[in-house]
Amino acid sequence: MRWRRALVALVLVTLATAAGAALARSAGDPGRQDPVRAVSAGLRCPACQGESVAESRSPIAAAMRQVVADQLAQGRDGTEIRRWFVQRYGADVLTDPPARGVRLVLWGVPVLALLAGGYAALRTLRPGVARTGCAPTGSAAPGIPDARGARRAWRVASVGVVALVASVAIVADRLDPPARPAPADPVAVALQLAHDLETQDRYDAAAQMYQEALRDRPDDGVRLRLAFALLRAGDSAAAQRTARDVLAREPDSPDGLLVLGLAQRNSRSVEADDTLRRFLAVAPAHPAAAEIRRLLATGREPAGP
Repeated sequence: MRWRRALVALVLVTLATAAGAALARSAGDPGRQDPVRAVSAGLRCPACQGESVAESRSPIAAAMRQVVADQLAQGRDGTEIRRWFVQRYGADVLTDPPARGVRLVLWGVPVLALLAGGYAALRTLRPGVARTGCAPTGSAAPGIPDARGARRAWRVASVGVVALVASVAIVADRLDPPARPAPADPVAVALQLAHDLETQDRYDAAAQMYQEALRDRPDDGVRLRLAFALLRAGDSAAAQRTARDVLAREPDSPDGLLVLGLAQRNSRSVEADDTLRRFLAVAPAHPAAAEIRRLLATGREPAGP
């Protein structure tokens, strides 16, 4: 009987070792990878289908990789950076969101069954204490189950539970595909990234994100934010074109007139003061109105839109 117990133990140890090795391979060794790529591989590209931020060549993915690089340079680790993205865009931004729903049950129930079955099997298969009396050969005492049959049943049950756990571990991801969340809204991600880049005075990169947002959402509000970013980046010509695009549809847009007048002033256009006076006439209570009045009165450069 000892060789049978040894065989069962060997099977269990082999399965456990294989599972551990698979987990180790899937986790990988982050220290051997490029740290930016290691973190970016755990983020989904909102503008792509089935690509991570590390794989995608889209401008949004490039901006997200730059954010990862900036935060790594600030001393944050991968967990903190992923948490930062989740706080802004939700758990859907992760390539492997936390298990939930049916998938969570599929992982939890077999583990509990394995633990319970293993405990019961150990109690049943443990060598019994010496008996003072025996039943006649070939028969069992009334009310007492046959020991060999019990051991055989527990062996079969143990192998079945192990097989169940192994099967669930292999197919769990395939059994719950409908519950996989959709990618985060690429426009919302682009706008949030643009705002974050503006707070870092990286206006060229912010303008690129606004342009990405405009591709999917042609909105004059986004165009005005793009025009301001271009103005701050020093591209007065592009800022004027964008502002004129808005004013063509809404001639009295206060922000459109403001950015156009400032962009004209930066390019030394003779139309600049007239445009800014028109801005004041249209929106005398605008937050920037006082600064523009001082600018027109003194002729000095504006503090910034």
